[in-house]
Amino acid sequence: MPMDQFAEQLIHGRAHISPKRLGNPGPSPSQKETILLAANAAPDHGRMVPWRFIEIQESSRPALGEVFHHCLLDRDQEATEIQQQEARDKASRGPLLLLAIANYQDANNDISKQEKLVSLGCAIQNILLSAHAFGFGSGLSSGRALQSDRIRALFQLTKDEEPICFITIGTVQKNKPGRIRPSLSEYHSIF
Repeated sequence: MPMDQFAEQLIHGRAHISPKRLGNPGPSPSQKETILLAANAAPDHGRMVPWRFIEIQESSRPALGEVFHHCLLDRDQEATEIQQQEARDKASRGPLLLLAIANYQDANNDISKQEKLVSLGCAIQNILLSAHAFGFGSGLSSGRALQSDRIRALFQLTKDEEPICFITIGTVQKNKPGRIRPSLSEYHSIF
């Protein structure tokens, strides 16, 4: 298959898969390394690497689950036992779980916070496309817990870092019909 067709198929074939529908097997160690190395091909003005990724291993998932649980209770003291368990369970989804973090440290005043965030978005997209090329599903998730001091403390984030989203990668256990993508005219205009 010609490279342009491969790229188009890769980009347009990738879809968000809910972390609930991602299971084992996950990427092998060599696949995981290739997937993560794809991030460093993201645009990076000033070569600042204004982002990083933390892999949450199986042994750390219960601690993350407890943080999700406490964040829920911080927001809703009336949360049911089922809701509390669902909050804990979010940390156990998918064989590969990453936290994407933006680093806004201002080593170069010419590079805006927004540009650093765009660089992270490109790094995330490269990870998603690389995972898709290996045949894995992936999805992004966020939520109010990400903005909590509990998450910041758990991952020992600096004052210049912001947690942006979780990335879950694994084998698709259950497919859902794909979404209809917007037409070009819905997001493109000429000036």
